[in-house]
Amino acid sequence: MDSIFGYKVKYKEDGSYKSMYKIGEFIIYGNNGVCEVIDVGSINISGINKDKIYYTLKQIYENGSIFAPIDTRVFMRGVITYEEAQQLIERIPFIKEVECSEKNGKLLENYYKKFLESHECIDLLSIISSIYDKKDNAINSGKKLGQIDEKFMKIATGLIHDEFSVALGIPREEVQTYINEKIKEIKKNRVI
Repeated sequence: MDSIFGYKVKYKEDGSYKSMYKIGEFIIYGNNGVCEVIDVGSINISGINKDKIYYTLKQIYENGSIFAPIDTRVFMRGVITYEEAQQLIERIPFIKEVECSEKNGKLLENYYKKFLESHECIDLLSIISSIYDKKDNAINSGKKLGQIDEKFMKIATGLIHDEFSVALGIPREEVQTYINEKIKEIKKNRVI
């Protein structure tokens, strides 16, 4: 077992290496959403260190590729499994909203960013749940949801829909309907 740029890698007999993520795996890369690992190795681009090892990532729901050094400090993790997605959906009705009555825009933005930086689905679902509650209260008071709330609702919802789409094997456009139906089923079964 050796280390390349701080990552433990195991060299194979042919001199190649086994990296942290394999070609064909789906991962979360920062706040870029779901990416597929297309290649692992050096890249042949002018001005790029050819001795450095990169992941070539293709964003699933956006155009373009990302070349990420395997020693990047950008957050990466594998996409949740089907079972994990199901467990998270079952928890949605019981997620406690995160209380934030902050009126200062910058402080509110920083508050939401902390949840995004965890890159955990449960934190994204907490943001969504909280902002939905805030939106309902605003509508009931004859007001509109603030721009910062709208912005982070869109980001968190997009990240959840992207990851759940891959985990559940359904189109991204169907994720919200799927979640809503599952929640109705959960609530119905709890009443009985």
